[in-house]
Amino acid sequence: MALEHAILVSLLEKPGSGYELARRFERSIGYFWTATHQQIYRVLKRMEGDGWIDAREVEQQARPDKKEYSVTALGRSALSAWLHEPIAPESVRHELAVKIRGAAFDDPVALIREVERYREEHAERLGAISRGSGGTSPVPTLPRRPTPGSSSSTSCCAAASRTNA
Repeated sequence: MALEHAILVSLLEKPGSGYELARRFERSIGYFWTATHQQIYRVLKRMEGDGWIDAREVEQQARPDKKEYSVTALGRSALSAWLHEPIAPESVRHELAVKIRGAAFDDPVALIREVERYREEHAERLGAISRGSGGTSPVPTLPRRPTPGSSSSTSCCAAASRTNA
């Protein structure tokens, strides 16, 4: 992914100035794609030159005028083409994944609580991302998982501990 695509997504959610985009990156997009103010302004200039975005001057009272950027049809096409490109899975180092594998060698109950806590923390973060975009982001809500010990719950950790019993 390039910064251009993150900017296109943000501008499709709501047109804005370079400063406003930088603030959005701090509040929501920054959870998964970071950029400095300088990078954002440099890429906005290039995107405008490529015809992906338009800029219009907006008068302000007691402040200098600002440029408000919006996505053009060419920018929408570029985003659509990128959205349809396949992506390779990222190679990640993830402590929780190793703990889940290791739960087969210990009592998995504590780990199940940790997995639930971790999931809740990420659900809260997802909510913050959605709120940070002014509620315009089409972020889906997460379905509620069965709690450990319920009749419909089959935990990978519990299954692993049964195989080692």
